[in-house]
Amino acid sequence: MNPEFYMKKALAMARKAYVAGEVPVGAVVVSSDGGKIISSAFNVVEKSRSVLGHAEIQAIKKAEKKIGGWRLNDCDMFVTLEPCPMCAGAIINSRINNLYYGASDDKACSKSIFESGGYNHTVNLFPGVLREECLSLIKTFFAERRKF
Repeated sequence: MNPEFYMKKALAMARKAYVAGEVPVGAVVVSSDGGKIISSAFNVVEKSRSVLGHAEIQAIKKAEKKIGGWRLNDCDMFVTLEPCPMCAGAIINSRINNLYYGASDDKACSKSIFESGGYNHTVNLFPGVLREECLSLIKTFFAERRKF
């Protein structure tokens, strides 16, 4: 499996969020064994007027619907930004195998949630995939917002 290929798909989703005026985060859920894309999503917090509009939550919901269950234990996730604590919990509880993310988010500090143990499932972390591209998109978005 080529992580950069799937992160580029997540970046394409993040760009859709950017155009829609949402924080540009994109997520893709992929089958662990064959690399087939099961679902993809981007942030829709503003559009949905819901904190649950995060890209990761949307991608998980779509994947659950597609496979017909909540256990995504044969799946990996690619997301452009390190997940927040809420999304980290959803990723752990949905039993995603591997999480690949681009830019780290020092404010979210969710890496400690994944690494703390004590859960019934462990998610393998692969940070920094296309980090600069992911970080650049986020930085540009917030720089433009601060101009107003």
